[in-house]
Amino acid sequence: MKLFKKIGRIILFLLVLIIGIVIAQNYPKLDIISGFSAKNMSSSVFLANRTLEYTDNTDHNVPNIKLATDEAVKDKKYTTANVYGLKKRKAIYREGLGSILIDDTFDENAPFLVPKRTFSKTNLSFPYGDLPQKDTLFENINYQKIQKTVNAIFDKEGVQQQKTRAVLVLHKDQIIAEKYLDGFNASSMLLGWSMTKSILCTAFGVLEKQDRININDKAPIKEWQQDERKNITINNLLQMNSGLAWEEDYTSISDATTMLYLDKDMTKAQIHKKAIHKPNEHWYYSSGTSNLLSGILRKQFSTYQEYLDYPYEAFIDKIGMNSMVIETDMAGNYVGSSYSWATVRDWGKFGLLYLHKGNWNGTQIFDADWETYVRTPSPTSEGDYGAHFWLNAGGFYPDAPRDMYSANGYQGQRIFIIPSKDLVIVRFGLIGDDGVDFNTFLKGIVEAIK
Repeated sequence: MKLFKKIGRIILFLLVLIIGIVIAQNYPKLDIISGFSAKNMSSSVFLANRTLEYTDNTDHNVPNIKLATDEAVKDKKYTTANVYGLKKRKAIYREGLGSILIDDTFDENAPFLVPKRTFSKTNLSFPYGDLPQKDTLFENINYQKIQKTVNAIFDKEGVQQQKTRAVLVLHKDQIIAEKYLDGFNASSMLLGWSMTKSILCTAFGVLEKQDRININDKAPIKEWQQDERKNITINNLLQMNSGLAWEEDYTSISDATTMLYLDKDMTKAQIHKKAIHKPNEHWYYSSGTSNLLSGILRKQFSTYQEYLDYPYEAFIDKIGMNSMVIETDMAGNYVGSSYSWATVRDWGKFGLLYLHKGNWNGTQIFDADWETYVRTPSPTSEGDYGAHFWLNAGGFYPDAPRDMYSANGYQGQRIFIIPSKDLVIVRFGLIGDDGVDFNTFLKGIVEAIK
């Protein structure tokens, strides 16, 4: 009996020791871990209408994040998260604005503004209206191959490798394939992550059409006016080649994770970084740059309400993306790097807007030249990046057309736009290129369209 007690004490000691080591190794990250968990849980529960348990078992079932313990208080619409009782964080949900990760200084009782939305119904079929699309069969399409290719990007029962949740394939404005993981459907809200960058970029495209901004102008940042950063243009920022220092790493305490889970005002993170290269000499992907652009967007309006309204008024509601919600930081800025939600079909409409060079059923939302601009390779990006859109000009996906470009998001969120095939392909899931063979997926769909 004494031997068993002794063994039990040893086991308990080892468990405590292991937990202590885990905490010691991750303690500096705890704010970020609990911040991610609280924020993502709040959006998942209150915006996407998923359960806490489902989110914990799927979206949060990754190293570090699964260390967090979450709570959702549904009547008051907030969530909290902590790691072994440490570093408790809170996120609140506000209708129209989505979820906001807050700190102890945030006044939850202060009045707040929300975007004014216009939801107009038409008697047209999808994608230009709310009616079901017309039954159309294209003779140039091998539907059997399309469906086989779509099915193959979903996991078989009992397998968790590709983690695809939804796929939508549009050809000549028609849905030619659509598939959802069990539990998801055409009404499910899905997080685009960095596809939000392409949404933000589009707001600048509409501003250009309205002659309210010139992207070749110097960026209006007062902190830069006394050093070499004064030469950075809005175009440099859109093309991610400003030359500013930035660390885009989601596995550590980096510039990106600090901004998303610790900063009150995310538009300032990139502002304070030094220039380590001249503009146009070095391409580097930076979520801080996108949020800086969100701050520049805000400066174009005399009131905060106008800023809140603009993306929806300028194009989102005009093309019927009525499900979309862009979330804000504590300072009220749109998190243009990362936080926008919509249904798969509404994300598909965004792809169609670019496929048609800004023309939406006869209305020119942005100039056709803007579409050419966003898919023109950024200097030094080796053909992989344009202006807040990813490109295939360098052949990253060797079996996909070189004219393909895409809005990309963390964990493999994608809107592929292929002008030469009159094609838009949308995919959502929980893993990207490290678990999904997008090249084979794209090849199968493209080859099925003659």
